[in-house]
Amino acid sequence: MDTNGVKTYGIGELLAMARERAVVVVRGIPDEALTAPTPCAEYDVKALVNHLYQVIVQFQRLAAKEASEFGDSIPDRVAEDAEWREGLAREADRLVAAWSAPGAEEGRTGGMDMPARLVGSMALLDLTVHVWDLARATGQDHPGADEPVVAELTGAVDTLAPTARKMGVFGKPARSRRARPPSSACSPGPAGTRTGDERDEPGIVRGRSPFSGYS
Repeated sequence: MDTNGVKTYGIGELLAMARERAVVVVRGIPDEALTAPTPCAEYDVKALVNHLYQVIVQFQRLAAKEASEFGDSIPDRVAEDAEWREGLAREADRLVAAWSAPGAEEGRTGGMDMPARLVGSMALLDLTVHVWDLARATGQDHPGADEPVVAELTGAVDTLAPTARKMGVFGKPARSRRARPPSSACSPGPAGTRTGDERDEPGIVRGRSPFSGYS
């Protein structure tokens, strides 16, 4: 959709952009790196992959206005399936399809009865930031995120931040010389906090996460 010459992207389109970058990183994770630490203090690489897998699957349900099942126990997809990399890629395809379906962005969804597009942006946030986490943890180059993705997430994080900080899901904003959205803790619940150098990260478009503290 074009509004005054500016294209408005659907969540499905934005997820497709993020998915293209995510699959490359996931396929590049070597088995020997699964126990490596990540910027999410409580997650090693294997645990973060399992967390991302859960997010991708459950947000498909939210796109269809179905109840999600985020619990304390996260299925160990890595241990259960030797082809987990391709499994995650297939689920990411399903996530894109779910949020591209007619009506996915309309109305409200989820246990907190939030606007559906904002919920879709939460899936986009996880898929963008956690992939950066995994790339950093496994020594891979990460080309950053597409500008439309960053624009969408900037607005979404600004909207979510006040409530999320009260709930302990977002942490304090990280200082930077460049403008960027506020930071947060591990999502969708307060599972941990981000570690590492946050003071000089110039932004995910140049390969560093602008959502420092989100993991």
